[in-house]
Amino acid sequence: MERNLLNLDDAPDDRGLIDALFRDLHTLKGSGAMFGHAELAHFLHGFETAFEALRAPGGRAGAALIRVALTACDQIGALLADPVAASPGNGPILEALAAALGGQDAAAPPSGEGWRIVFGLGPDALGLGLNLPALLEELQALAPGRVQVDCDLSELPPLDALNPQAPPIRWTVLIEAPVAREAIDEVFLFLQDQLRLSIEPLGDAPALAAEEAPDTARATPEKRAAGPGDHATMRVATQRLDEIMDRVGELVIAESRLHDLSQSLRDPTLIAVAEDIRRLASGMRETTMSIRMVPIGNLFGRFRRLVHDLSQQLGKPIEFVSTGGETELDKTVIEVLTDPLVHILRNAADHGLETAEDRVAAGKPRMGTVSLTATHAGAEVHIRIHDDGRGLNDERLRARAIERELLPPGSTVAGPELYRLIFEPGFSTAATVTELSGRGVGMDVVRSAIQGLRGQIDVDSEPGHGTTVTLRLPLTLAIADGLLVEVGGERYSIPVSAVEECVELPPDLLASEGRSNFLDIRGDLVPFLRLADVFQTPGPRSEFQKVVIVSGTNGRVGLVVDRIVSNAQTVIKQLSRVHAGLKAFSGATILGDGKVALILDIGHLILLGRRLEDRVRILEGAA
Repeated sequence: MERNLLNLDDAPDDRGLIDALFRDLHTLKGSGAMFGHAELAHFLHGFETAFEALRAPGGRAGAALIRVALTACDQIGALLADPVAASPGNGPILEALAAALGGQDAAAPPSGEGWRIVFGLGPDALGLGLNLPALLEELQALAPGRVQVDCDLSELPPLDALNPQAPPIRWTVLIEAPVAREAIDEVFLFLQDQLRLSIEPLGDAPALAAEEAPDTARATPEKRAAGPGDHATMRVATQRLDEIMDRVGELVIAESRLHDLSQSLRDPTLIAVAEDIRRLASGMRETTMSIRMVPIGNLFGRFRRLVHDLSQQLGKPIEFVSTGGETELDKTVIEVLTDPLVHILRNAADHGLETAEDRVAAGKPRMGTVSLTATHAGAEVHIRIHDDGRGLNDERLRARAIERELLPPGSTVAGPELYRLIFEPGFSTAATVTELSGRGVGMDVVRSAIQGLRGQIDVDSEPGHGTTVTLRLPLTLAIADGLLVEVGGERYSIPVSAVEECVELPPDLLASEGRSNFLDIRGDLVPFLRLADVFQTPGPRSEFQKVVIVSGTNGRVGLVVDRIVSNAQTVIKQLSRVHAGLKAFSGATILGDGKVALILDIGHLILLGRRLEDRVRILEGAA
């Protein structure tokens, strides 16, 4: 319903949308009454009555009406949550709806002198939950005092032969009032397949074939069931899906152990069986992961209303464009994404987009655009939020960073390296604090949430043309590909999605003291950390150490390891409460030999590398 209202805001004369909204209201009213939500049904009746004026010739949905109708949508949710506390708000909203409609006559257009409706029960009607009293009440409400109902029991068999699920009873309803045919059709909108139905005008208009309707109603479900393109669906508790994923994770671990065993024994028969098990386990993993996938469009739909309200609140005309809604993500990832995207969209509308007057003065269209795009990129999903506003101001960002001692005086840092400072706690260039932003908290929350999902954030901006924020997220949080490395005899897993490349540690740096240093990667100085020193691992170091270059939201860093073991699927296990304070690790996984390998937290290790970089810059500035 909210989606149709927002669509109607873009196309106020679309009769199809107006009719769809009226059907939504009618369905909600009937369902609310059926389940005992009296206050909700009463409110929706008033909402429906007010909206009926739009269906009259010349009816048009203005911006004021859409604004009040969206408030009415919020009231529906409040009435469902707590009808006693929310019901006092019904009257003002209905009055505002009437005022927005300008007092248009909401009476239904005449359609003949009245109607004769004859219906009997289909074979499955009562079994499917048909509520006959509610149906008859809806028909009587079409023309109060001018509806007659007659029940025909002439075809009832003896009691011992009666089928209580499908009694042969027929009702005749006479509506002696000029009621629109569409209003009658809406009463029977979801009951066509359950009734033998005939609707005839009381005038001279030709009647509908009373006997054809039931045959069609019975045949249609059979055709749908036989159709090869149709798919039956069922609801499954989320907890059961999580349990299945846990079992698949255990299966992957067992398959890895079997593979290692077959390789060590070199038995051809065992190797063949291990390969079959690996293939089946891989298929089971992919199938189970696909079950947990949810289209991200379900999330995008919420933000149309957010941007619409921001446009009204800020007084800026904003167009919201979303693409890639069919892209799928693990449900756990989508559940966490809402708050970060809300913060980014609010910043785009408040800070990014200019006022209409400023845009016109700059030669831009009066209406600003905020776009939200989702695309697949290998084992990741990229979500881009772009606004065509003023872009980030490098000078203001740099001055604010120097003021907060995040950069040394005289720093000339620019581009992505400068933009990532907006994620620092309390960092803001806003001159005033508003209800929407200005306290420097939002983007810090965004970074924490995305890092918690093992994702990364990139920011790009062009002065005068806008800003783009890109979120790079893993498809799932349960199973991921990892690069297995060895440090001091212990094995660790590095998420493959964060790995850029692997290089040899130059011989002149093998004997260097200290926990970190810099490596020249094609002209760029990249700080690197000796993991053996970071983790205080005892024992001799390898003579041929490797450096794994990893990247994240806050830059990139090299990780020095003794040996690169292999690329393997890792079933991610959360650390216990005792070990939750170990910030260098994001989880653990069980290897094929039964040993545990810790999964490195790339975001934390990059921050360690940045601290070294910052110290070097400060020393250079002091020199």
